[in-house]
Amino acid sequence: MMLPASMKKNDQAAYWIIGVVSVAVFSLVVLTSRVTVHVDLGFNPHIFASINAVLNSIVTLLLIIGLVLVKQKKYLAHKQTMLMAITLSVCFLLSYVAHHLFAGETKFGGQGAIKYFYYAVLIPHIVLAGIIMPFVLFTAYKGLTGEYATHKKLVRYTYPLWLYVAITGVLVYLLISPYYK
Repeated sequence: MMLPASMKKNDQAAYWIIGVVSVAVFSLVVLTSRVTVHVDLGFNPHIFASINAVLNSIVTLLLIIGLVLVKQKKYLAHKQTMLMAITLSVCFLLSYVAHHLFAGETKFGGQGAIKYFYYAVLIPHIVLAGIIMPFVLFTAYKGLTGEYATHKKLVRYTYPLWLYVAITGVLVYLLISPYYK
């Protein structure tokens, strides 16, 4: 049996909130990629990148678990798992902003085939990471309002893209972390 709606449907408010949050987050990420704050934090700011990799790894596992749970018709566990994935993605975002704000940009130092591989992974990762947020939020909104047919249709696109972003985020970290100073 499907779960009852967790929130009241208000598409106009939801679209507005999702749009404003998505634009604000995208703008913040772009801004922090261009600004570095030089301050002694008392620790290596690249710790944030390590935290990001851990968070992305956990989100990856939660996304896979969430898929298994919904296929088993364990809808409450699925909902809780997916909300945790969203929560950890917000934590990732905060850590990501902190990393870029305090550590600045790191140039990839690899040469040859590994460099081409790195950019082949990085470029679609960046593009999809930049656009996935409103889709995740909209998909979650449809689930929380009990619009399960629409939720299911959206998940067919949102889920694999979000999973790709989470997995490649870890891969990008593994490839670039040797070049952190």
